[in-house]
Amino acid sequence: MPSIKVYRLPENVDFCIFGDRNLPRTKNLTACGSAAKFHRREEKMEHTMKSFYRIAASISLMLVLIAQGMAANPPMNLVIGVPGQLTSSPGWANYSALNIISGSSLLPISSTSTVLYVGFTQGTFVDFNNLVFYTFQRVGSKITAVTPVKLNGISNPSINLTDKAVCPYQPVSATHPCIVRLDPIALSLSTASDYYFVTYFTNDANNNSLGVAFSDFPMKTSLTGLYLSGDSTRLKVGQSVPSGNNGSPYGLMFVMTD
Repeated sequence: MPSIKVYRLPENVDFCIFGDRNLPRTKNLTACGSAAKFHRREEKMEHTMKSFYRIAASISLMLVLIAQGMAANPPMNLVIGVPGQLTSSPGWANYSALNIISGSSLLPISSTSTVLYVGFTQGTFVDFNNLVFYTFQRVGSKITAVTPVKLNGISNPSINLTDKAVCPYQPVSATHPCIVRLDPIALSLSTASDYYFVTYFTNDANNNSLGVAFSDFPMKTSLTGLYLSGDSTRLKVGQSVPSGNNGSPYGLMFVMTD
């Protein structure tokens, strides 16, 4: 049924019904003409508002679809990360943290990329000398691949732990650690291999006072690790990774899909 619009005009103006040529014309032509102009303006405004609502609805639908796409692919843990309460492991100048990711601990999640998250519990600046990711044989210790790890495209970055844009909770502590997401690695982890994520800290004053996150409950994470004096990030394919395991990772918090 077509919609019917009723317009209230001054009492001394005759009714004008638009769209029916068979009805007699009103004697008050001036008033009828004014009403016709009012009707045309009303139709134009209605058309404009309909166009606006159509555009607004399209934008809303696009935002909903984007949100659904993001929700459909949230970041997921590839292994069980570091939970809850932390301790600060201090003094990292001229030390390497070797974080072990066992292929046997991988969760049944497929991802074409790997994203590492590192945590800090004290200090003002982190000065990385180098970051690297070793793939090696499950049976044996021979390195089969060496993958650079970067932050903002840099393999020897510095992180300002006092910058609230980087570390929102100040001051950084074991209670309020600063967790930093490193650049994604184009690498799909496999249960057929084990992995070392190694960070070498520059020998300077900043790293002397630096504390990295260390789990109070190492049995609740599948990540483990050890630390060594000097630079352990320059090994080549075919060389062996260092042996040892202290039972907890040093600095590495999470290994995720994004």
